[in-house]
Amino acid sequence: MKLVTLALLLSLLAMSPAAGAEGVTQTFAAPMDRVWSVTEGVLKQNGWGIEQSDRAGGWLTTESRGLDGEDYGVYAKGTRQKLKINMKPAGNRTSVTVERTVFKRERILWIDKDEPIQVMDQSVEKNILAAIAKSL
Repeated sequence: MKLVTLALLLSLLAMSPAAGAEGVTQTFAAPMDRVWSVTEGVLKQNGWGIEQSDRAGGWLTTESRGLDGEDYGVYAKGTRQKLKINMKPAGNRTSVTVERTVFKRERILWIDKDEPIQVMDQSVEKNILAAIAKSL
């Protein structure tokens, strides 16, 4: 049980953005409720599952999804990515920040070992924001 707890804690620490990772921010001329609904729809249309969300806190995280590698259930090795989206209302406007975490994952017997990778390409974040803007 202690081993599972330790593995879970290590994987959560590894999921935090790498040092120096910055998100891409855009402000929309729409209230928070509208932007939230559109954002959820855009994520689902683009194949992102929502893992956790806190509407009152203004954030949500997606499930990770593979970029490359292999996954056989009990064994996996490859590169994955995950998004965190923060929303801040400012009157009738809403500021949205999209942060992407990219990491290498190795799973042996259901224990994930994640290692963050720093990436400079922000095209995924920009594409999500562009899709939100288009849908508003």
